Amino acid sequence: MSYKIDFSPRRDDIPITVVGCGGTGGFVAEGLCRLLAKTEHPIRLVDFDRVEERNLVRQNFYPEDLGDFKSQALAKRLSRKFRRPVGYSVNPFGMDSHMLSGKNLVIGCVDNGPARQAIAESVGRSWTNWWIDAGNGDSWGQILIGSTSRMELLEHSFHSKQGVCKALPLPNLQQPHILLGLPAPKVSCAEAVERDEQDPLINQAMAVLVLDAVRKLIGGTCTFMQIYFDLENSALRTVPVTPENVAAVTGLTVNQLLEQTPVKKAVK
Repeated sequence: MSYKIDFSPRRDDIPITVVGCGGTGGFVAEGLCRLLAKTEHPIRLVDFDRVEERNLVRQNFYPEDLGDFKSQALAKRLSRKFRRPVGYSVNPFGMDSHMLSGKNLVIGCVDNGPARQAIAESVGRSWTNWWIDAGNGDSWGQILIGSTSRMELLEHSFHSKQGVCKALPLPNLQQPHILLGLPAPKVSCAEAVERDEQDPLINQAMAVLVLDAVRKLIGGTCTFMQIYFDLENSALRTVPVTPENVAAVTGLTVNQLLEQTPVKKAVK
């Protein structure tokens, strides 16, 4: 039996923050403005990198954006285009301590361990936050969905009668290697595209899958906790939300994850 993620309360004012506005994040940001056009979800962008000429090949930027902060350039353009407020920060994620007050959905589109560590620490401070992590290689990608690092919040999080799951382990618990620092690539992602070493559609493909996960999560219909895909072989695989799959990455037992059903006492 697979479960639906319970993102309740599914209000339309929950802030959504995109961390990393480069290859994948820039397309996710614009897609969110389209996806959430009829809602009041605040959209916020975080990135302290500036737009360089090499970014124009594969990222969601134009020549007039050169020299601007990526988050700033996107926020201003999307605000005008979709006639809605789009906030931005040019500080490293986690420095703006007020950003994650209340319930939040954070979409991580970063490509290094320290940035993911900052997201994990910030999101993990509150049990009401959710984190979608997007990572990719040359022609493959993965998306991980989670909400907490606290084992006590994972216990009894699966409700069989309602068919819902109220909490999932954070992406860094599902795949601890995403926090590892990786050696710097010999060439940038933009240069890799120019050399045909990286699929030029990988970031758009990532963005579409991330946006679909957001749509399902907010709508209460998301039944997967992980997505893996390979553009080279046109392959896509999801890992369903089940007690067994969560037990496999946390060490908790299936019985610990299932909601305890009260035992009715016999009436004498």
